[in-house]
Amino acid sequence: MKKIIYLFIFFFSLVNTDIMAKNLMILKLTYGEVEIELYPEKAPNHVKRFMELSNGGNYDGVVFHRVIEGFMAQTGDVKFGNSNSKSFNLALAGTGGSDLPNLKAEFTDVAHTRGVISAARSADPDSANSQFFICFQSAPHLDRQYSAFGKVIKGMEFIDKIKRGDPNSGAVSNPDKIISIRSK
Repeated sequence: MKKIIYLFIFFFSLVNTDIMAKNLMILKLTYGEVEIELYPEKAPNHVKRFMELSNGGNYDGVVFHRVIEGFMAQTGDVKFGNSNSKSFNLALAGTGGSDLPNLKAEFTDVAHTRGVISAARSADPDSANSQFFICFQSAPHLDRQYSAFGKVIKGMEFIDKIKRGDPNSGAVSNPDKIISIRSK
């Protein structure tokens, strides 16, 4: 009987580890690798979209077009912000998204603290598409106003190295870019 219990525990731990691994992403930057934990139980549609675009290579080469010191680094414009694409236009980066439909807001109890990843959007709460931002510091004014769906759990020091933009607008000339994001 003990062998069966041990086998059950061993099998469950393998299954549980596999489930957890699917919620981890590796963001490669020129500065190093960043590990991101996703929260599918909090924002399932945002996590699904992020994983779909990431694992499909859509974020590869996308620039951090808006980076504000002490606040956040924004990226994810796969239409105009992809430096590997013919449609790349730094002046328009931040105005585009993917060809997929916009997502309905998934406001949660996840606080916008250092390292939190959240969906960027326009004034319409249901306008998030492909863009996202990573908080440099806590931004409680964003809590329950933006759909937070993950957090950097390793490598935040590399996020801290992303080139900052204009102090007023956050616009970045010669911006850093995502090398890749994939499931771990």
